Amino acid sequence: MESPHEMKTVSEILEKLRLEKKDAEFRMTDEGFKAIQSNQVFKPDELHISKTYRFEGNSDPSDNAVIYIIEANNGLIGYALDAYGVYSNYEDDSFDKFIAQIQHITHT
Repeated sequence: MESPHEMKTVSEILEKLRLEKKDAEFRMTDEGFKAIQSNQVFKPDELHISKTYRFEGNSDPSDNAVIYIIEANNGLIGYALDAYGVYSNYEDDSFDKFIAQIQHITHT
């Protein structure tokens, strides 16, 4: 069971993922989501989003970010990180469209 301590920063979440060995970083490419460490590329139907963390900067809109916890059908678990709003990491809506195609699941 997790402690009642609420994680408030991106770095805290990324450290938690590292400790749990769920720290494969996924990045959007022209071919799909690429797992950076393994160079594997995944299509939306090969992935599931199991959790989303949203961060909103109180005083600085550049602090707005979202972390998607992603599980691949081959067992790889990691994350995709994106700033959102005017500070998005992507110039077009390809990331948003790709994320929208991934099935969201909830673990019980």
